[in-house]
Amino acid sequence: MANQPWLNRVASKVEHAQQLYHRLILVIGSPSAGRVVAEHLDLKRVNVSMELGERLLDLSVRQRPLRVGRLLQEIVGGTTGEAVVLDNLEILFERSLAQDPLRLLQSLSRNRTVVAIWSGMLDDGSLTYAVPGHPEHRRYPATDLLLVTARNHRGR
Repeated sequence: MANQPWLNRVASKVEHAQQLYHRLILVIGSPSAGRVVAEHLDLKRVNVSMELGERLLDLSVRQRPLRVGRLLQEIVGGTTGEAVVLDNLEILFERSLAQDPLRLLQSLSRNRTVVAIWSGMLDDGSLTYAVPGHPEHRRYPATDLLLVTARNHRGR
């Protein structure tokens, strides 16, 4: 797995991201991509749904949307190194949390390089999550984003 071209593209984008305002690389890939990227680049991997979910349990339903950003900052801030891999992002799309997942990831990447494993698709110049009509569906223009497609071994 370590000799796959998409992993080299991720490594290259991690180096390039150091010069950018948002140091965010989105890896559009399979469920195992986070583990593979973290091992290949020797980075700390955070299971966002598990870590954030545990911290949200102590909060009321009304408090949760207000604290997501701060809690995620604490989780990422608790890791060492210049870059971190964020995996299992599904909780960020939970409607009750009322978050904009891409903007949240971008804000996290202002002070540290973030490699986020996006379990959606790149389709016709748009980054998507879930299918249209699904309550968690999101669609973003894929412009000004550092993207690597792991699933189909293509990248931008």
